[in-house]
Amino acid sequence: MSTLIEIVYFAAAVLFILGLKQMSSPVTARRGVVWAGVGMAAATFITLFAEGMQNYAVMTLALVVGSGIAYWSAKKVAMTDMPQMIALYNGMGGGAAGAIAALELVRGAELAITALVLAILGAFIGAVSFSGSLIAYGKLQGIFKGGALFANQHAANALLGIITIGIGIYLVAAPDSGVLILLFFIGALTFGVLLTTPIGGADMPVMISLYNAFTGLAVAFEGYVLQNPAMIIAGTVVGAAGTLLTQLMAKAMNRSLAHVLFSGMGTGDAGASTEGPSGTLRSVEANDAAVTMAYASKVIIVPGYGMAVAQAQHKIWEMSQLLIDRGVEVKFAIHPVAGRMPGHMNVLLAEAGVPYDLIHDLEDINAEFAQTDVALVIGANDVVNPEARTNKASPIYGMPILDVDKAKNVIVIKRGKGTGFSGVENVLFFLENCSMLYGDGKTVGGELVASIKALDV
Repeated sequence: MSTLIEIVYFAAAVLFILGLKQMSSPVTARRGVVWAGVGMAAATFITLFAEGMQNYAVMTLALVVGSGIAYWSAKKVAMTDMPQMIALYNGMGGGAAGAIAALELVRGAELAITALVLAILGAFIGAVSFSGSLIAYGKLQGIFKGGALFANQHAANALLGIITIGIGIYLVAAPDSGVLILLFFIGALTFGVLLTTPIGGADMPVMISLYNAFTGLAVAFEGYVLQNPAMIIAGTVVGAAGTLLTQLMAKAMNRSLAHVLFSGMGTGDAGASTEGPSGTLRSVEANDAAVTMAYASKVIIVPGYGMAVAQAQHKIWEMSQLLIDRGVEVKFAIHPVAGRMPGHMNVLLAEAGVPYDLIHDLEDINAEFAQTDVALVIGANDVVNPEARTNKASPIYGMPILDVDKAKNVIVIKRGKGTGFSGVENVLFFLENCSMLYGDGKTVGGELVASIKALDV
């Protein structure tokens, strides 16, 4: 049986890796999720036959209840709330790793020194990922707002982290101390909360990726402690992918991870904001915007989180189809950190039925804006702010942006005059070639569809 278990673990590991590779493209992402899911199901099932397993009734109940809740919530959740679900489920993975570590630390005196050290590391990282992901979920859901909870919180965080790590080091020498184990977990969980509360909404894609890496590392460490190859491989793959994704997200914002963690951008803790742009905002009616796009040669649509909130992706695609039928070239431009998690906009557009070959990344499409008749921005803000190129005093200076301001005409669909997640006023809105189309994205999308259809009547 042990040989069969090892074979299944190896097959599961191969499916994890192949599934992750498939997820790198929207075309094959669904297949990748299925492959990785099959691998996880196989590894979970075969583990039930491992030597020393017991309490089958409890394990079966946990699997049935957990799977049922996961299936129900996944079917029920709106696509716009997917970032919250990712943060929540990622936290559950970290919490599971932390719970495993807690049980292993209780019998810490029986562990070899290497296993004990890795158990402590996994416990710390898993607990931080668990509590931090819950705060990230709360921020994305709008339950928690604002920045630091008290003055000098970053200094307090550093002190708490040092103390908690110190307790962990002492646990290596005194692994059977129940009081120290309890204090260690309290410290780690509190550290995760305090580390995340100062982070602004603009940085949540980076934090979700970071905690994803944390969860993977915690699982890998605990896999070593349990001598479970499937956990080691799966955790290592997830940890590596999360680390690379965190680096890519930070690079896409031209900011270091330290700046993400400690700047408080978009929470009111980042210091004084830069002086707002001068000029007036020019508004446009849906009929006029529809005519401008209908008689254009090329239109590039830039979606942002506002499109997700309004659930406007279906109306925007319906409008795009009408434009395409009229001979207009239509493309979609996606910024790496558009939305609230990596790939968020791609998923929403795919759900609406937008063909993958119409969706382009920043690097591929930026040069085309100068030859574009209309750039339609819906719900995006910071990722199209020209101030990132020109104002060295701006918090977003140096962040790569979509060059929509270089289009002949820019139309921005926006509910109000508020700033983006960074708290910075967008100078794009005040440019002479930019017009504001105010209203709910879904409603405005419907008006644009009706206006374009009316042109052919």
